[in-house]
Amino acid sequence: MKAWVWAALTAACAPCASCRAEDAQAPPVSLAPERPGGPALDDSEPIGPLPQFAPGSGALVALGAELFDSPLLSEDGQVACATCHLSRHGYADDVPRSQAPARPAMATNTPSLLNVAGLDVLNWNGRFSSLEEQLDALIVNPSVQATSWPAIASRLGASAELRARFDAVFPDGVNAANARAALLAFERSLASPGAPFDRWLAGEAGALSEPARRGYEVFKSYGCVSCHQGALVGGNLFARLGVMRPYPGGNTGDPSSDRGRVELTGLELDRHVYRVPSLRNVALTAPYLHDGSLPALPMVVGVMASYQLGRSLADDQIDDVVAFLASLTGTSPGAAP
Repeated sequence: MKAWVWAALTAACAPCASCRAEDAQAPPVSLAPERPGGPALDDSEPIGPLPQFAPGSGALVALGAELFDSPLLSEDGQVACATCHLSRHGYADDVPRSQAPARPAMATNTPSLLNVAGLDVLNWNGRFSSLEEQLDALIVNPSVQATSWPAIASRLGASAELRARFDAVFPDGVNAANARAALLAFERSLASPGAPFDRWLAGEAGALSEPARRGYEVFKSYGCVSCHQGALVGGNLFARLGVMRPYPGGNTGDPSSDRGRVELTGLELDRHVYRVPSLRNVALTAPYLHDGSLPALPMVVGVMASYQLGRSLADDQIDDVVAFLASLTGTSPGAAP
């Protein structure tokens, strides 16, 4: 059974939090002795360390980074990828729903591109199964780049400086396929290694603060790991927003708001079902939820406990969980401290 199907079924039947946390944990594969202050070095933790994603060549990634920042990727020269994916903001946007110049507002909050190489599904409703699919769709989307790859290649080729950059990387210089390849290489390079939580998993006892350790225990024991698990702490599963009771923000009446996977499948049971976001670097990427309606992380923790798990958290527990979530912030290109 696909992992995302299992997650949707789990969310739909909403078992008790302790069972959900138990089910989320994979059986141990190989046990190693415990290190002081850190977990056993095995696969029994529901959250694993961030893997190393295979990087592209330095020159290819550097060219992709230049294209990512270039408004030449849009038909009217007003929108770059970086317009909505802000490097200083964890490669997400800092507003609830992005609105590029001279374009309508997006239906959803712009998610982070950090560690996007590890995702099996993309977009809030899981519309895309590869980064290639998503990038191609954004290029032609009238609310985003509103152009085409051949038109992009033509604009790039008009610049002598860019032609020289392409010639240094590709034998055949500027063309649509090479521009696409460079952008994809850059996006896949956007990893965030070195998070305190990962260092703690590797046995560095002092990497995780005491509040963060307590927060991790709450995160596990309350069942948050039912959906937020694996190396990306979420990202590849689907769940309904409002498992235990209807979420009041789920139907705003705004015709431009996103209604979840029902937009893709047409099935009523998929209304307000969204891709569970990765919590890696979540402390950098406010505001939160698919519609960007929650501005602060403590608010999100309280809302998720109430509507997804049917539980309430004391203020000190919320503070501890927020400390744990902050420990998932790694180092990334251009990210805010």
